[in-house]
Amino acid sequence: MMSIRKQLTVEAPLDRAFRVFTANMGAWWPKEHHIGKAALKDCVIEPKVNGRWYERGEDGSECDWGKVLEWDPPRRLVLAWQLNEGFQYDPALVTEVEVTFTLLGPKQTRVDFEHRNLERFGEAAERLRGLMGDGWGQILESYKQTAVAEAA
Repeated sequence: MMSIRKQLTVEAPLDRAFRVFTANMGAWWPKEHHIGKAALKDCVIEPKVNGRWYERGEDGSECDWGKVLEWDPPRRLVLAWQLNEGFQYDPALVTEVEVTFTLLGPKQTRVDFEHRNLERFGEAAERLRGLMGDGWGQILESYKQTAVAEAA
């Protein structure tokens, strides 16, 4: 199984770390990382199994990214990433993004991130693993900074 793994420590309590990741994704997701024609306004994860994971454009348009496979607040989240090698929605393709949150202290949470099943991209898998590995690193750093800023 081909995957991208990242681990980070967030200076935030467990509940906040989970909430910022799931309910406040639009605050930390880079605006240039969108698939719709309109500029990105928000990223939404509906808080339930089979909930949608999508972007909302400035013009109100919506573009699906995937769906919620597992929802276990504030400890774990598994999302279906259903974007193909051209970063377009493909309901037939499912790679998985799993994020777990582990309390390290009253104001510190370890976040373990895995984007797996990348081999499902076929011939594009190796190229995407490199590209997306760098991308996820930058995106997760933005998440970490937002979670810490909310504590201030």
